[in-house]
Amino acid sequence: MHAWDGIVWAFKTQPNFKVHMILSSAALVLAVILEISRIEYAIVIFTILLGLAAEMINTSIEAVTDLVSTEWREYAKISKDVSAGMMLVVSFGAVCIAAIIFLPYFFI
Repeated sequence: MHAWDGIVWAFKTQPNFKVHMILSSAALVLAVILEISRIEYAIVIFTILLGLAAEMINTSIEAVTDLVSTEWREYAKISKDVSAGMMLVVSFGAVCIAAIIFLPYFFI
């Protein structure tokens, strides 16, 4: 049950995780309304899971970095910056995928 505890903790304490959950729910509702294909559903669900996993990895890296050192250190900054960059890349990719999948339904 430790894995579930981690998910619950992330949802309760991480504002960005909540944002991802809200946007993910909106994407799934839109998918139902637009009646997207099964393969598109698979891509949307995979993208959602990738985003949530990346957010949890980012949170874990930040927590471990803070555990190791609470004072400013160059390598701690690099660690946090790179993990935040991972999240930015995944978020950008998710927006691109959403545009590719959903926009055509509005213009057909």
